[in-house]
Amino acid sequence: MTQVVIWLIAFALILALTFKRWESVSPALDRVLPDVLKSRGENRTVWGLALAILGATVLVRPVDILLTVVLAVIIALVGIKLAGWVMNKVDLH
Repeated sequence: MTQVVIWLIAFALILALTFKRWESVSPALDRVLPDVLKSRGENRTVWGLALAILGATVLVRPVDILLTVVLAVIIALVGIKLAGWVMNKVDLH
């Protein structure tokens, strides 16, 4: 129960700060994200909620987030290696 309360408080604070300082958050997002995902102002609510959820989860359960990122990287590397192996085996001519 304590973790849920801490998560809700962190979520509310991060969401409020994101909305309050959107003029400084939006350019920072635009520098990090690819062109397709850039926040051209109309996605303020979506990006605010996403940042608040991720931020609160990182604050409350950092080990879970770290393990998820490690697993995602391992799966991506295996997928890239497998795709490279398949492309070498396929005769495109």
